[in-house]
Amino acid sequence: MGHGWEGVVLKLMRGKDFAFTVTGTEDVTDRFRRVHFTDGGMLAQTGVHPTMWVRIWFSNAGKPHQRAYTLVDADPAEGTFSLEFALHDGCASDWARAARPGDTVEATLQGTGFTAPAPEPSRLFVVGDPASLPAINSLLDALPHVPATLWFETSHASDADLPLRVHPDHHDVRRVLRRDDGAHLVAQVTKELPDLLDDPAGAYVWIACDTATTRTLSAYVRKELALPKDRVNALGYWRAG
Repeated sequence: MGHGWEGVVLKLMRGKDFAFTVTGTEDVTDRFRRVHFTDGGMLAQTGVHPTMWVRIWFSNAGKPHQRAYTLVDADPAEGTFSLEFALHDGCASDWARAARPGDTVEATLQGTGFTAPAPEPSRLFVVGDPASLPAINSLLDALPHVPATLWFETSHASDADLPLRVHPDHHDVRRVLRRDDGAHLVAQVTKELPDLLDDPAGAYVWIACDTATTRTLSAYVRKELALPKDRVNALGYWRAG
């Protein structure tokens, strides 16, 4: 499958192409599926870093379509990893539902990167949802001893069963039902975060929700709470329809 103009642009930006092979699948919930892969030699070339992601190519009515997914439990020595799909309507979810061992998918590695906060934060604040769950878990794994408050937006009852890698002794999870296109999450975070931010210089805020919500919260944290740019990481993971 050709990758169209997006593929040309990624090539110009030194994107590296790989082919992944499905080795198995796992239904985490009725709306969340994990697919296991061999990496086609990628990890031996690139190594692994927290929140590392790759662009996967799907066919959308015969046209190339790419979506970014965070690697889960990547093992460079074995050349394996998993991807997790929050299932909804769309070609990526359709592909994940139908995936079987032996299936292959094309991928491009370009744009991924992570700069660990330095010095290590004294407290971590995370805002996310099922789409960013793999990246959230990767971040928590990278900073296992840092106390964290996590606002996790949910849309379905089964979202309560999603596997957040939290430690009960120093991770505080606050589940927030999605309402008003994310406005309810914004209201709760802006109400609660200031009282928790007792050490702004030692804090690190990581936000990955829908684009509009991410933009609003990022602006709030930087302008209203005056956190420096290097202590805030914000990326819109999807666009609300």
